[in-house]
Amino acid sequence: MKKRNTLAILATVLALTLFSCSSDTNSPTTAPDGGTNTGKTKYIITATTGATGIADYLLTTDDITTGSITTTGNGLEQDGTYRYYITAQNNFFSLLYGQGNPGAVTTYNLSSEGNLVKKSDFQAETVQVFTAVNKDILTIKVPRSGNASIASMFRIDAEKSLIVGEAQQDTKILAGNGERAFYTWATQVGDKVYMPYMSIKGDGVDNFGTVYPDSTWVAVYNYPELKLEKVIKDNRTSYLGSYFTNGLFQDENGDAYGFSGAIATSNSELKSTKPSAVIRIKKGTTEFDQSYFFNIEEKSGGYKISSTNYISKGKFLLLMYGTPGTKKGTVKLAVADVYNKTFTWVTNAPEVLTSATSRYNIVTEDGKSAIIGLNTPEGNWIYTIDGTTAVANKGKKVEGGNITAIAKLKY
Repeated sequence: MKKRNTLAILATVLALTLFSCSSDTNSPTTAPDGGTNTGKTKYIITATTGATGIADYLLTTDDITTGSITTTGNGLEQDGTYRYYITAQNNFFSLLYGQGNPGAVTTYNLSSEGNLVKKSDFQAETVQVFTAVNKDILTIKVPRSGNASIASMFRIDAEKSLIVGEAQQDTKILAGNGERAFYTWATQVGDKVYMPYMSIKGDGVDNFGTVYPDSTWVAVYNYPELKLEKVIKDNRTSYLGSYFTNGLFQDENGDAYGFSGAIATSNSELKSTKPSAVIRIKKGTTEFDQSYFFNIEEKSGGYKISSTNYISKGKFLLLMYGTPGTKKGTVKLAVADVYNKTFTWVTNAPEVLTSATSRYNIVTEDGKSAIIGLNTPEGNWIYTIDGTTAVANKGKKVEGGNITAIAKLKY
């Protein structure tokens, strides 16, 4: 990887500002820092109304199991067309997708009264990958076509909201097969960062197509230097995760489980011949465990994984494509136990979903259930899904907008 002066450039445009807010019921106080630890938790629900120039509204609530909340006359506006979110070091980050241009990164936390406080604003590159590593947020801008092939990685201090480091990777060199690597996500595994990637043409015509649909790659980087150490390879399934979607998770034992939808395409046609499946990297190794293979497509009756959320103790909430053997159809929910290799369809959930919070979900305090936002033709609710029984329980209704994310902070 070669160094560039992007960090210096970004430092010159960095501008931390205190927040002055409009009059709404979730208006933050003027305190620059979050409150003392009172042992309380506040949930943040983001909802989009489709209004021009407003990506989402940030709503806060003490309880997501009952009642209702609305965007009407309520919430903090998040400007732009699209925002993505991450929580780290008890701060909530709202990142503006700048359509290739730098975008605002807005940091929030809670006052001692539990009010949402806008802590800072600064400009950063628009990125396709963002994840918490140690006390940082690691973000990665990944080129998908054209002459540019350098992926830029930035370390943001999650406590200070400052860019503190940078590294680069030539994605054509990383792929090493005539295509280019496109990171689907990044996951901290032990003291390293594992970055699964797709091999893509990036030719300006069929950018995300590939002639290598049946292979899996994970690039291993040290941290914080972000130097490439190794690429872990396999050919029993396809790439892990998908565009903008995590497919690799570390469990409490230190093992990493990778989830593949087996949905690689060429010229918009599905080309994966291997099944949608789970594979494993055991703790302390940098190889796929050849003794472990969990064929999700077979266990589910032919369905493929769309996205994955970790609950705990080997149990995962899966969003499955609704039409068997394809990457199409109304999403269906399931729970997979990767230890026992069991697959169970979720019951008591809405039969028809218009969308779900596939990327931005949390778990209950006891670690036993996933908390997810489900949007339906009849309305939008927060649901809690038990990781053992796979039973869904309806909670708070969100009115006036589709749920896009759920987070929680302590104060």
